Amino acid sequence: MSRSIHRRTFLTGAAAAAAAIAAPTASAAAGPRVSTAFTLPDDRAYPEGIALDPRTGDAYVGSFTNGAVYRAAAGSRAAEAFLPAGTDGRTTANGLKVDRAGRLWVIDHTTGVDVYDLRDRSLLARFEAPKGAQHFLNDLVITEDGTAYVTDSVLPVVYRITPADLARARGGTGSLVAHFDLSGAIPPHSEDAYTLNGITADPTGRLLFVVDMTGGGLYRVDVADGSISQVTLYGGDLKHGDGLELSHRTLWAAHNATNTLTRWHLSPDGTEAHLARTLTDPALQIPTTLARSPHGLLVVRSQFDKGGPMGPGTPTPPFSVARVRL
Repeated sequence: MSRSIHRRTFLTGAAAAAAAIAAPTASAAAGPRVSTAFTLPDDRAYPEGIALDPRTGDAYVGSFTNGAVYRAAAGSRAAEAFLPAGTDGRTTANGLKVDRAGRLWVIDHTTGVDVYDLRDRSLLARFEAPKGAQHFLNDLVITEDGTAYVTDSVLPVVYRITPADLARARGGTGSLVAHFDLSGAIPPHSEDAYTLNGITADPTGRLLFVVDMTGGGLYRVDVADGSISQVTLYGGDLKHGDGLELSHRTLWAAHNATNTLTRWHLSPDGTEAHLARTLTDPALQIPTTLARSPHGLLVVRSQFDKGGPMGPGTPTPPFSVARVRL
């Protein structure tokens, strides 16, 4: 694991404790229950991303360490390999999404974005990362019109893949092109710090919300006019912010290094967010992202602190996805 990836999202020990979110905290006993939704089959999976198929309720989870994608059928207590490790040369699978057309989008942070047909698992297209510059493709969201937006934690920019781009690349490759540049909006960081991580969108697809995991800020991007502004946060911040989930005006965030989930209430115009609930629990096992299901949040337990990108050690088997009510 390279030094840059090791620094990607994590703080450990006293540094993580000092950076914990200063907000009301619910214990596992008194607050929302953290249980296991389903397990993963690989004892070295170190999962990172999750996606729900809106048509079936099936969940797809990607492995950060081997590029595999696992599928847990709706209601199942155990996932199975869907795309084995190394499929199509992929060595990692972090950001995942399933669109309404039955396509699975998978990020390999070093190479680009792969798009699969869920019916036959065929690779429909690959969008390659820019050559000649350091990058770390991290997360994506697909808006109502089928456009995908992808974050880069190094540059920091947001790439765009339109339905027309996908049609042109079908059966081959396309290029990822930066569409929004947030470097003028986020505060200065050290050269080796990672910035943009989780991304989500409002129901219309007009507004994107992107977290700066190092600075702890949330940024609002208007896709119509390209304007970028910082969301005013009340009651806390989004340091170590990883995956985001938005439903109506409720925003959930996973804070990986502090084993924390937060719930926020967005203002109608998306310019303000008020912290409504915080859950910190070691049972979250370094949560990297989350997805909203009818039975609660599905939260990826990465265990990155146990022999994964976060440091030495041995994971506690099996790897799993938690179900949380927050």
